[in-house]
Parts: sequence; C-alpha cells; structure tokens
Amino acid sequence: MSNTVHDMGGMHGFGPVVPEPHEPPFHEAWEGRVHALYRALSNLGLWTIDGGRAFREMLPAVDYLASSYYQRWFLALERQLVAHKLVGEDEVAAGRSLRQGTPTNRKLSASEASRTMVRGNFARPAAAAARFKVGDPVHTRNLNPTTHTRLPRYARDKLGTIETVRGCHVFPDSAALGTGDNPQWLYTVVFSGRELWGDEADPALTVSIEAFEPYLSPA
Repeated sequence: MSNTVHDMGGMHGFGPVVPEPHEPPFHEAWEGRVHALYRALSNLGLWTIDGGRAFREMLPAVDYLASSYYQRWFLALERQLVAHKLVGEDEVAAGRSLRQGTPTNRKLSASEASRTMVRGNFARPAAAAARFKVGDPVHTRNLNPTTHTRLPRYARDKLGTIETVRGCHVFPDSAALGTGDNPQWLYTVVFSGRELWGDEADPALTVSIEAFEPYLSPA
C-alpha cells in the first residue's frame, strides 16, 4: 500500500461498501481468464505476490478508479510483462506479437497449473526473538513509502495494543522489490476507533490489522 489511490481505507467520498449477496468469483468470463493468465505467468518466478500487488498500486489514479477489480489486474499485468521484457510496449498497443518471444525455459504442466491455485506458505524461521508480546502497547511508524508496504495510511502514527503474535513471515516491503524474503515478526494490532478516526468515532469500535515488526515501536 504505497501512498497511492490504492490505499483507500478511511478515505471520504467513495460511499459505503455494499456487499453483493451470493457474489460469484467472476462476473464475466474474461475475468476468469485474467486470473488464470496471472496465475500461469506467476509460475515463471519472475515476481512475487507482493511484486504483483505493487504493480497494481502503481497504476495511474485515473485508470485505477475507472477500472473494475480484474481490469486492474489486467492493466498491471501488462506493465509487469513489459517490465520483465516478455513483451514490448508496441506489442501491448498492437494487441499481438510483433517479434519472436523471449524464451523462459519453463513449461506449465497440468500438475504445476494445479499448484498455482494453492496458497503459498510465507512463514520463515526467525533470526531473533519477537520484540513484542500480547498486551504490549505499540506505536505505529509514520511511513510514507514510494514502494509497497502493508501498513495502511489510516493506521500510521497511531497507538495500539498487540493482540496476537502471528509468527515470522516474508516481509512484503522487501519481497515486492525483489530483494529477498527478509523475514520479520508479524502481529495483530488492535486500535480503538477513536484513535484512528477521532472523537466522533463510535466509542465501542475497534479495528485490528496485521502489522510487521519494522512498522512498530514500543509505546
């Protein structure tokens, strides 16, 4: 959640979130094809799940806001393919290949295709003990990154309490840049609604987020 329009939590002017009863996984057939294409191309190992999120976050605001969920996936995937030199911008504009493709030396077998639908395991061995324990008060850092982070804007520079210790996991901020797993401890942190939204918030409201240790300092 870099500082882009993608980080919409707590922003005014977008109206309420209205759940769709019995919402299908895909509203149109092309959405399923986009999802399958993204999963298949991810098998090349050229980017991480966090790298894919980062490309969606980097879409221009006007394109992001005018697009549906899977349209954003598609537009970001085009950018990923160009960035990794699998296609050229001229080929994207033309809607067809204009030259010999880049060999990847990978074939997607049926067994590999089924594994692309299995959620990955992002737990990693810890290099050091967890800094915080359940019940500890913490203060979130005031981050303003130009790259991917999982700390939303509305929860920055706020006071919260450690609710759960989730173990040590791949650090998305590093993985999105392709600089390795950089495992970090992950916590569930609970905030009062008034800490996040001010005195007009419901006093009974609490919000929990999952936050990595580098986002936190002792309160």
